[in-house]
Parts: sequence; structure tokens; C-alpha cells
Amino acid sequence: MRSDYCGLVNRQYLGQVVTVQGWVHRRRDHGGVIFIDLRDREGLLQIVCDPDQAETFRTAEGLRNEFVVSVTGKVRPRPEGTVNANLVSGEIEVLAQAIEILNPSLTPPFLMDDESLSENVRLEYRFLDLRRPAMQKNLRLRYRTAMAVRNYLDKLGFIDIETPMLTRSTPEGARDYLVPSRVHAGEFFALPQSPQLFKQMLMVSGFDRYYQIVKCFRDEDLRADRQPEFTQIDIETSFLTQTEITDMMEKMICAVFKDVLGIELPQPFPRMPFDEAMSLYGSDKPDLRVPLTLTELTDAMKDVAFKVFSGPANTPGGRVAALRVPGGATLTRGEIDAYTEFSKIYGAKGLAYIKINDVSQLNETGLQSPIVKNLSQASLKAVIERTGACNGDLVFFGADKAKVVNEALGALRVKIGHERGFAEKSWKPLWVLDFPMFEWDEEAKRWNAMHHPFTSPAPGHEDLLAGDPGAARAIAHDMVLNGWEIGGGSVRIHRQDVQSKVFTALGIGAEEAEAKFGFLLKALQYGAPPHGGIAFGLDRIVTMMAGAESIRDVIAFPKTQRAQCLLTQAPNVVDEKQLRELHIRVRNPAAPAA
Repeated sequence: MRSDYCGLVNRQYLGQVVTVQGWVHRRRDHGGVIFIDLRDREGLLQIVCDPDQAETFRTAEGLRNEFVVSVTGKVRPRPEGTVNANLVSGEIEVLAQAIEILNPSLTPPFLMDDESLSENVRLEYRFLDLRRPAMQKNLRLRYRTAMAVRNYLDKLGFIDIETPMLTRSTPEGARDYLVPSRVHAGEFFALPQSPQLFKQMLMVSGFDRYYQIVKCFRDEDLRADRQPEFTQIDIETSFLTQTEITDMMEKMICAVFKDVLGIELPQPFPRMPFDEAMSLYGSDKPDLRVPLTLTELTDAMKDVAFKVFSGPANTPGGRVAALRVPGGATLTRGEIDAYTEFSKIYGAKGLAYIKINDVSQLNETGLQSPIVKNLSQASLKAVIERTGACNGDLVFFGADKAKVVNEALGALRVKIGHERGFAEKSWKPLWVLDFPMFEWDEEAKRWNAMHHPFTSPAPGHEDLLAGDPGAARAIAHDMVLNGWEIGGGSVRIHRQDVQSKVFTALGIGAEEAEAKFGFLLKALQYGAPPHGGIAFGLDRIVTMMAGAESIRDVIAFPKTQRAQCLLTQAPNVVDEKQLRELHIRVRNPAAPAA
């Protein structure tokens, strides 16, 4: 029987004979005495193998990295000068009396403390990668975070209720993952992108407070903060206002950070309207650690000779904005060109700039840039006054459709802020509120829901749904932390007539609405209470807590950016018999493996 975990054996065990089990982290032969660092999930324990124990010593000589062993021995103090204060077991060692090899190991493809590993190798050998102390730490952090959430919600009367994994396809957001039905030929289930409608059904059913830590699935392009399957902390309540919901969820996140990391998030979280976030930061999830902001110049550029500015300034939906970089006049042409190329990733055609040499001279002497000669004195004065530019500063400009300007300058402010030392080392939470109900899809020539079609319009905005949907605002709320959206939610529509109006604004006719959402429309007619909620991204929260670069570092078995599992080689080809049972024929069979 194991006495304790390796990493927990400490001075309390001095003089005792213990049995510990784990993996050989490293074996060191020091002139006839063999030292073994034995590792388990709690940490390392130093094992000493003396030649006086002949059989034990012979076994120790044959040990290699990642062998699984059981060691019985006596706990004794480490010799003076060899104490490791970084380990719980750092003051003691175990003099081995018996070693049993429980299972040998092939030579692993990497050492467990190697920090420069290829991610593909890590994912292919994920069962080994997860043995590494960093990954063990991350997954235990994830567990503690989930438990802190559960404990908080349980105390407030929330009930954990499971919702279905097989549901119907409602392709209004990202692409669905479809599951063919064997029993119902030619029909498909979809894996849920969110439990949204089911949790609303639970509110109609009177459960009042629901939560679930649940897998969701979206077939979308992947980035560092996305996976085809991800984990949501899904929450819904009845009879609470938006302010009551956001206050409760703010306290939950603060409690989780305090419980898990011992970190006090600043309270209360600031609350910012969507329009202000876009205007100042070019993003609805601004990183407030970076104090740089965008400056509006559209009106000041309407009459300038420089068509690059006056064109967007006079075009509906266009924007001209500036980003002041204090001390930025020291940037080299190469650095400016690099930032220009970066902005092009976000659709910008270029990146105009002015270096401020002498703020008192609004000409090509005081303001260094090829564009100065094309700008009027009034427009140059507006640039200086509105941005607050001083001698030695640099001002970047964006001029295009508002969406392009916001995305390009918004990303640039974050990049410059972190690269050039403007960003604070702190936690900066934020609520973003007052979102538009809809956003215009230029390609499809239709309105799309900014959050989802079940979000309630703001008071007094219901009448805008038919005549001016672009002006309608939603009772929606996103929680942002250090530039990542970690939670998004809203007050939901609880009346059938309002829900039907929203479907109409989205171009979903009565027949289509009945086919796709008939069960929801029916439920809303049977005494649906006012309700609302939020969903947090557990993967994102833990990634931030761990200081990891990607959510793949806090998920046990993640997919690659190409939505593949390198460990199991999924997705994979299935045989013809399985396809026939599912009434499926593959139009473009995969090429046979070379």
C-alpha cells in the first residue's frame, strides 16, 4: 500500500518506513550511490540507493526515465547543504530497501522538464505531455476553478442540470457538427453550439436557477482561444434584472480568482457601453491594461485634399481615427513598416503616420510625414488637439470602413501597448453593455443577431425591430478580462410576440420560425418568466489564470488548429458498412494513406 504521494512526503515521516509509487523522473549515479528522482502528480521525492542493499541496487541500475516503480524505504534527513527549499519533500530523502518495477518504459521522445517542445509532438504523445509538471499544474488549476464555480453557485441555490448532446440543427450562428441518424434515414442530429434553448426551457419549467459546466461544439475556423469542442460555464436565472445578474456573476468571478489564485480583482468592474468601447478601443473586448486610445477624426477630415482620408470621412459607415503613441517619433522606418504590415492582416490598405517634431509648427517642419502637405491647418490642428500629441510623439491613422479601422487600429494599440511597455501588469476586468441587437451582413444583405436571436431588446426599442433594426439595442452583457471576452450573456425574450418580431427582423419568416423554433415559440406562450443569464468560457478563464499561451495548454486532449486529434488520429475514415447503416455515401473519398 502506498504511504503517501511522493511530493507530499515531508519531515513528518522522518524515521518511518514508507512505500511510494511513481515514475522515474531522473536517475543519477554518483560514484557508487544511485539517486532517483521519483515523480507523481504531487511532485518529486529523492530516493537513495546504497550498494549495501545489493538486490535493490541492481534494480536501480536498470531503471530508466519513465519506468513505473514502487519503492519501500526509510525516510531520513537530507545531508547538510543538499536541502531543496522548492520541494515539500526537499528536507528529506528515502533510503531504498526494496524497488519493484511495475512497468518499464520505452525511451520517451522528450524529457518531462523540456520546455522547448514542438506542439505537434506534444499532442501526438499527449499521454506523456500530460505527465509534465506544467501540464499537471494547469489541469489541477482547471479542476480547482470548476470546483470554485460549483461551490459558489451551489450556495446561491443554482441547480446543475444536464441538457442533451444530440439536438436539432439551427444554423443561425457557426456551422453545426452534424450526427447522422441510423434510425431516421436521411435525418441528422446536431451537437449543441450552446445549451441556450434548453436552459430557457428550464426557466419556463420553473427551475429558476440553473447551471452546467458543459461541452459545446462549433465547426468554425480555429485560433489560439478557440477549439471545435470547448467547455462553457452555462448559467440562467429567472426574475432577475440585468444589473442583478451582472452583479452576481461579477462576485462569482471575483470569488473564483480569490479562492483559486489568491488574487483580488478590482471591484466594482467598470461598465462601458459598446459604442464607447468601439470608439476608444476599436474593440468590444478592450484590453484596459493598455492606456492608449483611439481618437475620432472623421468630421475633421471631410474637406481635406487627401482622398485617403476624405473618402471614408464622407462615406456612410466610414471612419477616420488616430492612435497616438507617446515617444513614438523614435520608431524607425523599418518598425513603422512592420506595424503597417501587421495592420494589413485586419484589412487595412496602409498605415499613415505623422511624427511630431515641433507641435507649435503645423507644417512639414514641425510635423514629419508625406501626408502633411495634403492636410489643412484646421485638420492638423484637430489632430494635435484631439490626440493630445506632444513633441516626440507619433500618430498613426486609420481611414476606411469603420469595421476595418476599428479592427486594425484596435489590434495595433494592443500590440504597441505590450511591445513598447505601455501595458500595466494587472488584472483589468470590464462589463461591456448596450450592444446593438443586430449587425449587417454585407455579403448576405441581411441582419444577423449580434449575440443570438433570443436576446431581449432594450426597453423602448421593441418598436424599432420592424422599421429601424440597426438602431435597436439589446439587454446584453459581456465580461471582458485583459482583452479576452470570458463571458457573454443577456436578458432573454420571454414573450412570444417579441420573439416573432425578432425573427422577422432577421428575415426568418413565420413558416421557417415554426419549423426551426416552434417548440420555443410554444413554450413562451405558457407563462414563461422573465429570465436571463450568461455563459463563461472555462477554457479561456483557466488559460488566463495559468498564464498559458493557448487554451490547448489547459485542455486534457485538445484538437490542433486544423481540428485534428494527433493522439487518436481523428477524424478518420470509416468503413463502407458503417456508412450504409447511416444511409450515407461519401462524394469525395479521402485519398489512401501513402
